[in-house]
This record gives sequence, structure tokens and C-alpha cells, in this order.
Amino acid sequence: MPERPDVPLDWVERLRAVFEAFPECYEEAAWTGVRWRVGQATVAHVFGGEDQLYRITFRAEPDEVLAFEHLGAPYFKGSWGGNVVGILLDEDTDWDELAELLTDSYCVQAPQRLAELVERPGA
Repeated sequence: MPERPDVPLDWVERLRAVFEAFPECYEEAAWTGVRWRVGQATVAHVFGGEDQLYRITFRAEPDEVLAFEHLGAPYFKGSWGGNVVGILLDEDTDWDELAELLTDSYCVQAPQRLAELVERPGA
């Protein structure tokens, strides 16, 4: 079985910069890669796959899950959990768009009192 590659450190640092802005959001090592959580809820998980591709999974509102399911690469719907979606990461990743999606994910997962402290894109 092929090894899973480590996520490039500069990508993890870019993600850290996004999550540092969210109240009570913390980083931890996951079974592979790195994840960010609020309470016991996972906001996002970035990891390298056995196929040598990098992915980040996060949560989305129901209507966005349907959109991710139909958009195709680099977007995908997770095969676990009804609101899990993700993006394949590479040198062409739109980090501004990803930051907006991660902000939404935080607001989906965080308690309402914390989510209300975050300015959501388009709000």
C-alpha cells in the first residue's frame, strides 16, 4: 500500500491563518494529516491520500452539498456524513475561495454563540 504524503507545510500554514481567526477553533494531528475542531466537531481535515493527491474535507449547508456533488473535480462530496464535502488541493487551488468555504464550515459546526462572532462571506 502506498504511503500517504505529508501536506506541504506552506499549505498547512495558510490554513492555520484562516482557522486562527475563529473563536475556540484549535488544530490537532489527525489519523493522517491535520484537522481543526471547535469543541468536538471537526471543521476541516487536510491530508495526503494513498493516490498521492491532497484533499481538504469540511462541512457545508445542504444546498451546497448538492452543488459540490455535481460540480466535479476538484470538488467532491464525502462518502461519510451528510454534510461532508471537499476539494482536491494543488498548485491551482483558489485559496480565497477555500477560506470562504472554511469560514462557512466553521459556522456550520460551531455553537451558534461562536458562529455569530464570525463574519460570513456574502453576509
